[in-house]
Amino acid sequence: MTKKAVVLLADGAEEMEFTIAVDVLRRAKVEVLVAGVKLKNATFAECSRGVKIVPDVEFEHQGQSWKPADYDAIIIPGGMQGALTLRDDKDVQKMISLFYESQKIVAFICAGTLVAKSSGIPKGHKLTSYPSVKDQLKDDYEYLEERVVVDQNIVTSRGPGTAFLFALTLVEQLVGKQVADTLKGEMLTAQTL
Repeated sequence: MTKKAVVLLADGAEEMEFTIAVDVLRRAKVEVLVAGVKLKNATFAECSRGVKIVPDVEFEHQGQSWKPADYDAIIIPGGMQGALTLRDDKDVQKMISLFYESQKIVAFICAGTLVAKSSGIPKGHKLTSYPSVKDQLKDDYEYLEERVVVDQNIVTSRGPGTAFLFALTLVEQLVGKQVADTLKGEMLTAQTL
């Protein structure tokens, strides 16, 4: 059975964190749906470095299912502006909460980890983020300086430099270590990410 993931994309998202996650998951044969959230331009998201990315669907699109039963994971990239848009969106918060409660993978990288807090991910979980948002998380969570942290169904990572390890960890969680190891070889990744 094909695994499915939804990646939320807002203006100001960090290009590498978004693109590497989507690309590596698709290489692993995970069906990825990119949903644009509150985009200023209806046809694309303008990311933090000016790269324009066209989502597959608008998050607000009527008739699109966002039920946890239809997906295996939800992924939130970083980039401060994009993270703040997602953090403040009540529908995104509800969706993250439902995925978490349904034991689906909820994954956050960089400033995207702020969305975990606003979505009501219970206090006490182990997580990490970009250093600049650490102070907003450390009092509620067990904050670690690791490159990637997996705690139950929550996966978090630090920033652009950890994006490949983050993506490969998601592959391992969704489709297994063998697939992740195969991709590491095919993509010529370093032994130590």
